[in-house]
Amino acid sequence: MGLCHCFSSFNNCNKSFLVPLFILQAPEEIFTWIKGENGVWAVFLALAFKLFYIFPKELELPLYAMLFVIASPQQVVKLRGTQTGSLISLLIAGFLAFQHFSGIGFGNLLKGFQPGSIVATVGVIGITLAPLMLLIGSKL
Repeated sequence: MGLCHCFSSFNNCNKSFLVPLFILQAPEEIFTWIKGENGVWAVFLALAFKLFYIFPKELELPLYAMLFVIASPQQVVKLRGTQTGSLISLLIAGFLAFQHFSGIGFGNLLKGFQPGSIVATVGVIGITLAPLMLLIGSKL
């Protein structure tokens, strides 16, 4: 069960913000694979499948992420691993955290730590702390 599934199960976060966050924080090997020939073929086959058959909604976000990586210009690629990229990631993660916790309700934050929503809450905290740690680490 992935992070996107956990986001979709109970709250009203806009999951499309995970795509640019993934672009800025994905490991270099995954990014290189997607931009390479294998990634292009994977996206081509997925789009062809989507045209002729029913495509599962759970696979649309990864497909869009791969399309975003393939179509990203060099200026966006150069942001990865920089202080500016970490700041943009932190802003996106902060917005997702705001949406997540406002969906739970500020008066009842303990709802975010109940068994049905703990995984998404930990995921939101993790994607918020990761760019923050990268930003702090780049200043040292």
